Amino acid sequence: MAALLRIQERNRIRRERIFRDRLDPLAVPEEDLIRKYRLPRAEIINLVELSGEDLERATNRSHSVPVAVQVATSLRFFASGTFQNVLGDSCGLSQPTMSRIINSFTESLVRRVNEFVYLPAGREKRKTIAEFAAVSNFPNVLGVIDGTHVPIKSPSENVHLYIKSKNFHSINVQLVCDKNYFVMDVVLKWPGSTHESFILRNSSLTQIFENGIITDGWLLGDSGYPSKPWLLTPLRNPVSLEELRYNNSHRTTTCVVERCIGVLKSASDVYIHLVVDCSMIK
Repeated sequence: MAALLRIQERNRIRRERIFRDRLDPLAVPEEDLIRKYRLPRAEIINLVELSGEDLERATNRSHSVPVAVQVATSLRFFASGTFQNVLGDSCGLSQPTMSRIINSFTESLVRRVNEFVYLPAGREKRKTIAEFAAVSNFPNVLGVIDGTHVPIKSPSENVHLYIKSKNFHSINVQLVCDKNYFVMDVVLKWPGSTHESFILRNSSLTQIFENGIITDGWLLGDSGYPSKPWLLTPLRNPVSLEELRYNNSHRTTTCVVERCIGVLKSASDVYIHLVVDCSMIK
């Protein structure tokens, strides 16, 4: 009987420790936060405050899952690409609960995307232009544009549309960023076989510039994009010194978006290996 009581007490303490740890997932050193979640403490706290109202809801348990736990475990999933059941076990959550948490957190961020992803205006525009000019003396640059392929699970329909030349299924993502790797515009809906020029032509960027909403600046893109008054691409056959300088400055500046994409991919294993689809987070 005494042995049984000791086992029960040990299990009770263990459960309390697990629950206490879950209540404060940020109670670890800063380097551990960055390793697990790919974000520093301050940014995680910002996300907790940002999505708090959306995530404060009851779960199947007698207690609600704290918002900090929901944010932290969702970030852990995005950062690691770990299957939900493995991640759920590691923080004491069931897979259905983990699925709802990831879905709710993602939807909360999507609803607020326009608060953070936008082309600069006013003082921000002048700052963006000045920062790009400091890279390689290219004037009036509002952003640099490029595309990247994000691998996905094989879709159930129109499979051939999602296959790129390297024979994997993907979505072709269009992205515009500033010199500091802040994403200012993103299009994430076209199958991997879609050409960059088609994605651009059917994006809001084209409407914004073609309709004269923005007139005092341009984007830089590689030779995969069409040259336009508002989208400058490399010269195909530079001859003069000025043309060579133009191409060199253009190339140095557009490298910013390549590095931005690299940072995004290194920050999230889900971004690199997007085995997540709608069915996985329902």
